Amino acid sequence: MTKVPVQNVRVIDLAGGAKVGYLTFTDFITPSEGQLVGAFGTFAQQGVTDLVVDLRYNGGGFIYIASQVGYMIAGGMRTANKTFEKLQYNDKRTADSNDPNNNLPFFNTTSGFPNSGTNGNTVLPQLNLVRVFILVTSGSCSASESVINALRGIDVTVHLIGATTCGKPFGFTARDNCGISYFPIEFKGVNDKGFGDFADGFAPTCMVADDFSRPLGDPTEGMLAAALSYRQTGACPVPDIVQRQNIAAQPRGRLVRPPVRENKYR
Repeated sequence: MTKVPVQNVRVIDLAGGAKVGYLTFTDFITPSEGQLVGAFGTFAQQGVTDLVVDLRYNGGGFIYIASQVGYMIAGGMRTANKTFEKLQYNDKRTADSNDPNNNLPFFNTTSGFPNSGTNGNTVLPQLNLVRVFILVTSGSCSASESVINALRGIDVTVHLIGATTCGKPFGFTARDNCGISYFPIEFKGVNDKGFGDFADGFAPTCMVADDFSRPLGDPTEGMLAAALSYRQTGACPVPDIVQRQNIAAQPRGRLVRPPVRENKYR
């Protein structure tokens, strides 16, 4: 069965000729690369002026795909010679921390990996945006948070709509032994400004409850509607006092997923 981690790709036409791109992205896995390239290519062709990336259920995955997403949002000029994520090891592994191969750039070409849906070394589409709206919940983890942190590290304004993210700046490299792959915690990822302390998660710009009454991508769905409203007014929609209290009182639950879907991998 073919996995479709990139869904609901659409351009929302708003008053005044504004075009807002939207996509649901659920996994930083290999097949997502070609799907992301197709989605961002559509956005570029249609001249979107803003973007909403829905990562509310995205637990993470490969850092190189997160890096590609950052490049496609911010574009070549803003990301040139900038670090997407530097892998920072503990004081017993300073040689690894200083290894230039662990200073990951914003990748600007496709990988061509098997099952990625891409040919190698094709230049990625780019939107050249100075701001982005990202829908998040406590299920937004790891590589999803790397995108947020990396974009803020190059001064792209990232507006988070939803709830506090899960808080997982740590990552892994597979170690194979006798046919079994082990994933010990090895590093913390920091952005171009050296920041990576988000173990408590990233707080939302606007606190909005998940809306299960409408399909993802529907402009009237609660979180997307809030992002569109914030884009227009620069202010968070004000929920009634009961809803605000209910959101604040909700425990930070989490989606139950296998570890491979809730981490970031080198």
